[in-house]
Formats: sequence, structure tokens, C-alpha cells
Amino acid sequence: MTSTLLSRAHPWLRRVLRPVLDPARRYRHAKVIHAARVALGLLTSIALTTGIHLPHGEWASITLLVVIGGLQHHGNIRKKAAERALGTLIGAGAGLVIILQQSYFHAPLLSYALIVIACAICAYHAIGKGGYVALLSAITIFIVAGHGENAIADGLWRAADVLIGIAIALLFSFALPLHATYTWRYKLAEALRSCARMHTAIVNDAGFDRAVLQQAMVLQGSLLVQLRSLMPSVAKEINVSMDQLEAIQHAMRVCISLLEVLAATRPRVDDEQAKAFVRDHLAEENRRISAMLIGMARALTHGVVARLAPRGTCSLARIAGTVAPQWAGYVSLTLRLSGEFDDLRQRLAAIADRWNI
Repeated sequence: MTSTLLSRAHPWLRRVLRPVLDPARRYRHAKVIHAARVALGLLTSIALTTGIHLPHGEWASITLLVVIGGLQHHGNIRKKAAERALGTLIGAGAGLVIILQQSYFHAPLLSYALIVIACAICAYHAIGKGGYVALLSAITIFIVAGHGENAIADGLWRAADVLIGIAIALLFSFALPLHATYTWRYKLAEALRSCARMHTAIVNDAGFDRAVLQQAMVLQGSLLVQLRSLMPSVAKEINVSMDQLEAIQHAMRVCISLLEVLAATRPRVDDEQAKAFVRDHLAEENRRISAMLIGMARALTHGVVARLAPRGTCSLARIAGTVAPQWAGYVSLTLRLSGEFDDLRQRLAAIADRWNI
């Protein structure tokens, strides 16, 4: 989408817009963009609430920080804003009921009891699914009602301020959105490049170092954790099911495990016959695996879906049943690794029109 807009724009406009529309640059400078967006949102909130002399306008700014301050990805912001709005409505309704009963009965002890009971109910639901909504409901009760002594007008204005803050946060989440999909793509590409380096080190005696391989495995584990945390937001942003993303995550995890096993079963350094066999019979397949990994990484980084095209056919199938027993395990693992990476390639290609934004 971005590339299409740039291609239709005037050359000078393309030069001006490319730094802010290019997904790779937005990913690299995500913290700066997020900080600028929050600052502009706060300026808008302050200008709006003070400009029209809105009572208790600071709550709009506080709400904006709650919704957007710690969330840079567009999918997260939308989800949190929806939960914040629901929690606000529940808390504001409960707070207004407490204010009404206080103004009618003038019984502070009853107000305190109602506040405690309402917050206890929220705390009960705050543990588990929907916990954020329950927590915000309890907080909003105090924002609107205080300890029950607030005036009805104050309670209504504070509820309105909170909703205004949510609206401003959503508005600025659409300004240069920092999609979780960008981070997911580039993190996955980084993991694939790391796999390519590990695979090259395993099949190439000169570049093999077990300590470096172990360090790479630790890095891969960290990347998988980061990828998993992004998946819910990615699923919402590009309308892909969690099952499809889970399948990609599982395939990546299996490939990393196979690489570790492949390193443990590789021919010994002093076994010249085995090394000659690997060099003569597996070199073509190893090159195909390396090209497949680099192709997937470049497709994710640059959005060139053509890089996900099949990289020929597996060259091991015709010899897998005829190899000597001492090399059969290594050949089988290479064959399995090639198949798993090819499966990952197909899964990425199947949803390329969704993540290539």
C-alpha cells in the first residue's frame, strides 16, 4: 500500500514522504515516532480542554497517557481503548449512582460501603479474562464519585473528559501507525537470518563454533518470546487468525530445534570420508536451504513476495534410502529441516497479502 502511494506521488513529494511512510524506517525509529505522537496528543488534549474551558480537563490528558502512553502498536491501542471505554462507562455509571444516593440520602457511610462493595466486585473480576476492564471500572468510580462527595455535574464532566482522552488517543494512533506487524515481520526476518548463519556454520567446518552456536540458540529463544507477545496485535491488525500465526511460530520453533540436533549429529571433524560425502551429496541441498532462508528474510523485510517462490525441489529424496547407515541420521535430519523450512515458506506465502502492508 505504501509503495503504491509513493509511486503515484510527485517525485519531490516521494522524497519528502518516504522517510515517514517507509515501514523499515518507522520500525527503526519507532521510539522517536511514539514519543512525538504522545507529545502531540497531549498538546491537543491540553489545547482542547483549556480552549473550551472544560472542567477537570486534566483527566482527558491522564486518560490519553493511560491508553496510548505505554502502547506503541496500533492493534494494542485499539484493544486498550475499547477496554478503557467499556471500563469507563461501567465505572462512570456506578460512580453516578453513588453520587445520586449521597445527594438523596446524605449518608456518607452508605456511600463508603457502596464504593467498597463495587470495588470488591471489580477486584474479583480483575483476576482473569477481562481484568483490565474491571480494574479501570474501579478506578473510574473514584474519578467520577471520589468518596461519594462529588457533585453530579463534576462526575459527568470527569466521565466526559475520560471519553475525550480516549478519542484523542485513538485519533493519534492512526497518525503514522506503528503496526505490530512491522515488528513481527522484522523480528521473524532476524530469526531466519540467524537460522541461515547457524546452518552455514553447521555444514561448514571452518565456521563451526559450539560456543557461538549456543549463543545463537539463546538469541533465537529470545526472538521467539518477542514474536509470541506480538501475535495478538498482529492478528487484529491484518485480520489473520491466531491459528495461522501459531502455525508459523511452531514451524519456526521446530526448525530451530532441528538445527540444534543437526549440529550434534554432524560428521566429526577428523572423519574425512563423511565430510566428503556431505560435500558431494548434500552441498546442493544446503545451498537450497540457505537460499530459502535468505529469501524468506528478504521478503519479510522488503515486502518482495516473489522471494517466497519455491527454491527448486529437494535433492535428497532420491538418495535418502541408499545412504550408508552411519550417515543416514544426518541426511534424514537435513531432509526434515528442508521440509520444515519449506512448510514455513508456504505458510508465509499464504498470508503474504495480509502482512505485506
